[in-house]
Amino acid sequence: MSRRDEIAANLLAVQGKITRPNITLIAVTKTYPVSDVQILHELGVRNFGENRNEEGLEKAAQVEGRWHFQGEIQSRKLRDIARWADVIHSLDDASHATKLNLVTEKEIDVFLQLSLDGDPARGGVRASELAALGAHLHTLPNVNLVGLMCVLPLGVEARIGFTEVAKIHRDFQGEFPGAQSLSAGMSGDFEIAIDCGATHIRVGSQILGMRPPHG
Repeated sequence: MSRRDEIAANLLAVQGKITRPNITLIAVTKTYPVSDVQILHELGVRNFGENRNEEGLEKAAQVEGRWHFQGEIQSRKLRDIARWADVIHSLDDASHATKLNLVTEKEIDVFLQLSLDGDPARGGVRASELAALGAHLHTLPNVNLVGLMCVLPLGVEARIGFTEVAKIHRDFQGEFPGAQSLSAGMSGDFEIAIDCGATHIRVGSQILGMRPPHG
């Protein structure tokens, strides 16, 4: 089986598990070669996710699409990230939002990263801090708040976790009606995330196979 046939079969299988309309499938291409991204583009995929600025810069220059940055944000790399990313999923700091507003040359869509457990090593802000951060973003003309993103803490049962995330998102929408998107769910749990209300899912290995080692 060729690489193209393998990716096409995996992509079809994932698409068959998407049970609601209007779900944005983001193919997470981190550590995979640009040739895989080109195959995905040929197969009709237009949303791609990267966790590392360097990889995003390289791949976005070669493959047209809507590029999503979902890694940990480093302030010194924000200008570069804003050059290639159309969407940032991992904003959790008001100072990063302020700098992003200054360095971006285009309006950029942003998800606030929610943390259910407050673990600083995993990024994100607690639900109680979302409103203040959202209000700050509304003062920044080049930063467009579109919703929330969450990666569940280790050990949390997916349905319980995503149900809580969805409730927090509904409450947040009450204050920020434009923040209608919820980025939740990856290769191992995206079906449950969709059931619970996710609008964006980030899927890598179920489409592209075992992740290659990355130096």
